[in-house]
Amino acid sequence: MAERFDPRVTAVRPDLAARYLEGKVAAARFVDGIAREVLDAQAPVRGIPALDAPLVTEALRGERVTVYEETDEGWCWGQLDSDGYVGWLPANALGTPGPQPTHKVKALRTLVYPAPNVKQPPLGTLPMGARVATPSIQAEFAAVGTGFVPSRHLAELDACEADFVAVAERFAGTPYLWGGKTSLGIDCSGLVQMSLNAAGRGCPRDSDMQEQGLGASVRPAPDFTNLQRGDLMFWKGHVAIVANSTTIVHANAFQMAVAIEPLAGAVARIRAAGSELTGVKRIAI
Repeated sequence: MAERFDPRVTAVRPDLAARYLEGKVAAARFVDGIAREVLDAQAPVRGIPALDAPLVTEALRGERVTVYEETDEGWCWGQLDSDGYVGWLPANALGTPGPQPTHKVKALRTLVYPAPNVKQPPLGTLPMGARVATPSIQAEFAAVGTGFVPSRHLAELDACEADFVAVAERFAGTPYLWGGKTSLGIDCSGLVQMSLNAAGRGCPRDSDMQEQGLGASVRPAPDFTNLQRGDLMFWKGHVAIVANSTTIVHANAFQMAVAIEPLAGAVARIRAAGSELTGVKRIAI
């Protein structure tokens, strides 16, 4: 039986595939790909090369992407180095890789100034998880590219948050955005991924991948009192993080935001909408 590959994380199409898949998948041709770096604060990744196509995920500043095709219409088809996700990105959001990143943004979002002076009008913003190379970090500002960001908003790449649930809770009130990964908009699995990444843990992008690949299964008690902080609760197409035995935090389309709410009430509402809990996974914290 032929091996099956998840198209979300496998760089293959009938006409084109990544060289590393040669002999494993069928495609008209195989290419090595070209290394690119995300230059924008965040770049949309879409399932097809169209501006009105649904967002499937986002790539953040400093992230590396292996590009297998660039079209005349300004789209790149490639694979994110961080979680392996495959999709179409705007070519103008990518560039030749620069110096290796040294730091990451730890604040939900930080401002980029043209000079190390808070009175200057900002040039733009960078989201949590964006990676930057900074040759100079002063007491108040760090130089990043052509701008400066507050030093307290950066952390070294290997720095880890102690509690990924606390990271998720900081996103409370963030608008819900299908495929989003930042404080401007985030979805349920994006919230889990960004929070675990901030704690130094790898995490797949989508909720079904997370249910399959993360943690150890837990059988919840009827009243859920055996659940612990950091447990992940799964429904078809949805995931929530347990804050304690009575409360969860999740990005959800019902409230169109990241919400911290009573666990029992959320379970009842989701059940009433036609979805039953499919599993609980325990993440050691």
